Amino acid sequence: MTTAFVINGSNVEVDADADTPLLWIIRERLKLTGTKFGCGIAQCGACTVHLDGHAVRSCQTFLEDVANRRVTTIEGLSANSDHPLQKAWIAEQVPQCGYCQSGQIMQAAALLNANPKATRREIVEGMDGNICRCGTYPRIIHAIERVIGET
Repeated sequence: MTTAFVINGSNVEVDADADTPLLWIIRERLKLTGTKFGCGIAQCGACTVHLDGHAVRSCQTFLEDVANRRVTTIEGLSANSDHPLQKAWIAEQVPQCGYCQSGQIMQAAALLNANPKATRREIVEGMDGNICRCGTYPRIIHAIERVIGET
């Protein structure tokens, strides 16, 4: 089955089973490896991407779910890796191991798109479910607050 969708602004057609997880299409077929496999059951957030601007877990989003829709991965968030969140992540020295960070940034971007002036409580609630095994949560919150303060 061929499924057409837009990823990071480019039209693609993928020939795969409709129930193939989007994560594997992104990583294995399209070779966009910024989206990470974490748990495979939509519990950790490492695989977070945007589907029509909303954060979704790509490990539990299937190819049939993205037909004729827009997917954005961390590679598509900014052409030059200069999205305000990416810059804030560096300024706040958020990553430790870095594995979860693309999912964290994509979740934060969706949060700020929906609520550009989120309060600390709304940030914590909006980021709930994105797990950082290194425990950089305070730095993640500070990076998001930095972006809010700059807008």
